[in-house]
Amino acid sequence: MKDKDSLLQTAGINTRLTHIGNDPFDYHGFVNPPVVHASTVLFPNAATMEKRSQKYTYGTRGTPTTEALCDAIDALEGSAGTILVPSGLAAVTIPFLGFSAAGDHVLVVDSVYGPTRHFCDTMLKRLGVEVEYYDPAIGAGIEGLFRPNTKIVHTEAPGSNTFEMQDIPAISAVAHRHGAVVMMDNTWATPLYFRPLDHGVDISIHAATKYPSGHSDILLGTVSANAEHWERLKEANGALGICGAPDDAYQILRGLRSMGLRLERHYESALDIAEWLEGREGVARVLHPALPSFPSHNIWKRDFKGASGIFSFILAAESPQKFKARAHAFLDALRIFGLGYSWGGFESLALHANLNDRKIAKAPKEGPVIRLQVGLEDVADLKADIERGFAAANAV
Repeated sequence: MKDKDSLLQTAGINTRLTHIGNDPFDYHGFVNPPVVHASTVLFPNAATMEKRSQKYTYGTRGTPTTEALCDAIDALEGSAGTILVPSGLAAVTIPFLGFSAAGDHVLVVDSVYGPTRHFCDTMLKRLGVEVEYYDPAIGAGIEGLFRPNTKIVHTEAPGSNTFEMQDIPAISAVAHRHGAVVMMDNTWATPLYFRPLDHGVDISIHAATKYPSGHSDILLGTVSANAEHWERLKEANGALGICGAPDDAYQILRGLRSMGLRLERHYESALDIAEWLEGREGVARVLHPALPSFPSHNIWKRDFKGASGIFSFILAAESPQKFKARAHAFLDALRIFGLGYSWGGFESLALHANLNDRKIAKAPKEGPVIRLQVGLEDVADLKADIERGFAAANAV
């Protein structure tokens, strides 16, 4: 198996996704690892039990199934260790709790995932942590926001709903000069299209609910750390007693095998639709980092290897009073795009993005923001469905 491991280091991404995370010969040659359920784990003697000097000690600390997924994620991330948690939001909250304390100051990008903002503005503040939001375009200028007690910089690129890119290497360099931990929610790109730890990030966060699962039926989060921060992340996770279930880990492992191929289709279809929308009447702007017209396209082109299937566009409206009515008319006319939260599955989804919580990166003024998750359907059918939406919106 060692020969195979060395070959995989330089293999193509789909080859790696097919083989990482488990050795079939650990399980009598079966290509998928078994689902091992556990709470209690027995020890051979009292000394081993006292020192916990065996690989598995209790169900919350992992089973062979969850370990296989962690190994696969580490191979993709280049990380020293990975924890599994029950959701993408838990993947954000655990490192916040693990690396901050009462009296600390943390910097959070203003284009952050809405539930992350809610956690910061409620629970984190109740615990005595001061949260300050910053402009996603700030880059190295973030240095002006640092204080002696700044402990965390939370990044997300591209930003939720409006897809602003961040200069992650520049921000990371500044943060490290001040002794702060850099966290990144990298769910949009996955480690296939961007590896945060290679760009200075300390803690890489993913909602495996999205592309690793790929089928809209699993909730799971992963948090991966570099060597400097792995032990503290692992300790925080153990103290909180939060863990991913082996059944879910098994399903995510299955999803990983086809993720590269699925992402290629999502990328290709979404970019096709984004380019089509740019030239269409009734669209004020298209918010997709891979478009040359996008303000921070140069950062995406410099740092990322691809784009996923989610982006937004601004539905043109002559007055703010018509924003909601036009957005609802557009959405209600759709028949192939479903109306639903989340993304990363095989099906296309749409929603009216709520940006009322923004402090600095304010909502566009030209019209409502419609977010599209472009699934695996045929592009011609998706375009026809969007046309139905435009026809209904134009009637408002």
